[in-house]
Amino acid sequence: MVKITDTCVDCLISRVKLECGLARADPKTTQQTTDSCRNLLFALKDLPLSHPQIASRIHRRAYELLKNPDPFRDLKDQGNAESIAVCKEVRPTLVTFRDYVLAAVIGNTFDYGVKGHTVTSNFSAFFQDEFKKGLVIDDTDRILHLASRVVYLSDNCGEIVFDRLLIQFLKSRGSHVTLAVKARPMLNDATLEDAKMLGLDRIVDCLTTNCDGAEIGLCLEETPPVLSDAISRCTLIIAKGMANFESLFERNDLPPIAYLMAVKCQPVADASGVPVGSKIALLRV
Repeated sequence: MVKITDTCVDCLISRVKLECGLARADPKTTQQTTDSCRNLLFALKDLPLSHPQIASRIHRRAYELLKNPDPFRDLKDQGNAESIAVCKEVRPTLVTFRDYVLAAVIGNTFDYGVKGHTVTSNFSAFFQDEFKKGLVIDDTDRILHLASRVVYLSDNCGEIVFDRLLIQFLKSRGSHVTLAVKARPMLNDATLEDAKMLGLDRIVDCLTTNCDGAEIGLCLEETPPVLSDAISRCTLIIAKGMANFESLFERNDLPPIAYLMAVKCQPVADASGVPVGSKIALLRV
């Protein structure tokens, strides 16, 4: 399990402060929210909980105190709009499974509030530069071989536009795809509403949520029956982003998992064995 370090504490609290700013909280509310979340974090950090479980509780507390259920709404819309524009530019150049995976991994950089990570202001130029660099870990050939029945665990808005391209590629090859998104707003993660706005309910075989509430990553004990059943019958789980990695990478009771992500922090870099900033398609069987 990735442990909560001092860097993790700083990152979580900096994200709470970002949420206060996005919610246009006054200084008093910002201080009260930050203090409450910090106190909760120190009460939770030594319990046998995963990093995503702790972070989920912190951010739910912040939303409650801010009286704002979706402070990232504008950034989510902005990310989707930017990604749609870039997808129109790059889609004709995407040919292979590796191309579509790499595009979806570059999309994973739409992640606000991770300390030391900045969402680019010129995503089109950034995409072209990152596409040339490729994947630091590239298990795409082995991943595609397993992709007959896929459970796809999504992550952020913006990113999900590129996920749609990858899912369409998988469907064109005959894959059965179950897509799991968030039931309720959490950070800038894609929700059921976002997925439907992008028409993903008409593309995938099954669109579901990862739980009934607002949860970062995936807590297997809280998954709805439809997702639990899909996981039990799938040949491959595609897990997008660091939170899904942190939730699942120590489990040994699951189907093969393809972790598709941009590595944005040192604890996850250490756990995955690559430098911060790496883009990976890592298969664990």
